[in-house]
Amino acid sequence: MPKVLNERLVSLNETRTPYVHARVVLAEKPTSAKPGDEALIMADGSIEGFVGGSCAESTVRQQSLEVLGAGEAMLLRISPMPEPAQSGKKTVHNACLSGGTLEIFLEPILPSPLIAVLGESPISGSLMKIAPAAGFELREWSPEVDINGATAVVVASHGRDDEGMLLEAAVRAGVPYVGLVASRKRGTAVIEMLDLSHDQKALIHSPAGLDIGARTPDGVAISILAHIVQTMSSATKPETPKIVCDTAIDPVCGMSVAMIPESIHADFNDVTVWFCASGCLKAYSANPGAFVSS
Repeated sequence: MPKVLNERLVSLNETRTPYVHARVVLAEKPTSAKPGDEALIMADGSIEGFVGGSCAESTVRQQSLEVLGAGEAMLLRISPMPEPAQSGKKTVHNACLSGGTLEIFLEPILPSPLIAVLGESPISGSLMKIAPAAGFELREWSPEVDINGATAVVVASHGRDDEGMLLEAAVRAGVPYVGLVASRKRGTAVIEMLDLSHDQKALIHSPAGLDIGARTPDGVAISILAHIVQTMSSATKPETPKIVCDTAIDPVCGMSVAMIPESIHADFNDVTVWFCASGCLKAYSANPGAFVSS
């Protein structure tokens, strides 16, 4: 991967920004793209990198937005001629494609479930150690950590920090799992003093974790992670990134086009018409009445 894309990838991961990593795996001549070419596609439809000319790029952009919304990887085959469906691939006929057939692997990169932990204790230390191996991103809570969108908030400060403030904030933010590491007696007392309704207080798990008879910090950490996994599994649908660009239909070839500044478009009688490539714009401009715009 080019250095600039690699640096961008690191930045996106650090900021927990979802994107699609596109990589060319097949390029039949003549094509401007080559196997190994890569690009990153954002939820706003913007593309950084190169996986083909404007026609191929338009198809990659649209299919990447679908991949990002579904959260599932796809092997995309873009062909200039109609082809029968192939198992394990999504084949798209792009009549505007001037080159040969391309196959591009589209992989959605979504942030790992985030757990914010308050407190310096043996149990929080065990969570820090074990959670990444279980596929979670764990951050020590501070005012700079945004818990909106977090999967879980775990308070393990044993009364030393402002645990009540974080518990209240987590419940009000709708964090799916809010846990308090405490004895049953102390946990009940802490929760009772919170400025929350009865129903809101009932959302706090204390003692945090499933009752698996854990006694050691590592065991308790495992029980908490298991409880979080159980909570995630009971959700009706996993959260997927919000796609932040609309689409239009190219009136010439019928392809879907992302309505972003980078896409080709022009105004005809005060109506903006979007195109997958310059060839379609040229054909439409020559005789707009021959096409039905959507």
